[in-house]
Amino acid sequence: MKKLMPRIVALGVASLLAATAGQAGEWVGKASYYALKGRTASGAHIGAFTAAHRTLPFGSKVRVTNLRNNRSVVVTVNDRGPFTRGRVIDVSVAAADSLGFRSAGVAPVKVEPVTD
Repeated sequence: MKKLMPRIVALGVASLLAATAGQAGEWVGKASYYALKGRTASGAHIGAFTAAHRTLPFGSKVRVTNLRNNRSVVVTVNDRGPFTRGRVIDVSVAAADSLGFRSAGVAPVKVEPVTD
């Protein structure tokens, strides 16, 4: 059993590094917007520039760029979602207005982590 322990630890560390590298990338897909009443998955309320993402930690900041008009905003992840295939992020109404896609409902976007 003692000989297996270093391999298990090495595999665990490799898995952790792979997961972190996946989160540090960028996503391209569709964005939608939502106006939730009540609390988000993080326990906060939707703010002017907040968003829902499936895997990024709460409090993460990302730049969302509308690929149709090249407008971008920085939002803070405080919720989980979207749960519709092909969508990579849900943004607040104010963010959708700034990105110029509120009337369309969805837009092709690129999502990139922002480092302070």
